[in-house]
Amino acid sequence: MAKPKTVLVYRHAVVTRLTHWINVLALTLLLMSGLNIFGAHPALYWGQKAVFAHPWLSIYSVMKGDDMSGITQIGPWHFNTTGLLGYSGAPGSRVPVAFPAWATVPSDRDLADSRHWHFLFAWLFVLNGLTYWLVGLAWGHIRKDLLPTAKDLRPANLWHEVVTHAQLKFPKGEEARRYNVLQKGAYLAVALVLLPTMVLTGLCMSPGFDAGFRWLVDLFGGRQSARSIHFIVAWTLVAFVLLHLFMVVASGTWNNIRSMITGRYAIVPDEAPTSPGGVA
Repeated sequence: MAKPKTVLVYRHAVVTRLTHWINVLALTLLLMSGLNIFGAHPALYWGQKAVFAHPWLSIYSVMKGDDMSGITQIGPWHFNTTGLLGYSGAPGSRVPVAFPAWATVPSDRDLADSRHWHFLFAWLFVLNGLTYWLVGLAWGHIRKDLLPTAKDLRPANLWHEVVTHAQLKFPKGEEARRYNVLQKGAYLAVALVLLPTMVLTGLCMSPGFDAGFRWLVDLFGGRQSARSIHFIVAWTLVAFVLLHLFMVVASGTWNNIRSMITGRYAIVPDEAPTSPGGVA
């Protein structure tokens, strides 16, 4: 029996692809420089002012004999995170720092330089996001590809998508041309909730912004609360990226990467389409 031919369909426009890879760069450098900034005072609080004796989260190191151990405190619980958090360096030459040097930019403990890196890529991230939204709205990408339809939101369809994704069964044929409702919901939640929250809480940590827009700081419950929310959302984004990468691998690594580089995605159509595309 002849093997079904795969057809390359155009799935991602050039602007979607460019802004995607710029976001990969910007968010990676924002996370790594943000970890270095956090390392200058590795503790989080709620409210307007820091109560140094009562952080809800802190990462620190303690000396045990001649060696150093890393400790992570969350609420009333303390965890030994030696080898991961609380210090950096080889045994005998460890430096007390929240996150290891390989995970931060710059790799040494430098608040001034890490802030420069963070602000540079924050601007790149914001401008890139605005470009995506303005072009996406103008070209109809947001409406056609990301907004769920009435059919998408039917309980039976939602449950079907949840079950099939849990079983790692992904759309085939013509259905693979479009985002499913779970993808649409995840991307909209990131784009409309998580990323704007990151930007706004980041602004709340600027003394100059605090003076002119105190109402926004109050909206987040105070400057220290904004810092905590910023930290939580950052790691929520990391979790989203890890899940996203898992799904990319599970549903076809090369096919997904190719579609985000060239725009072309390979499917085995139910009926060979007449739209432009080549045989893989």
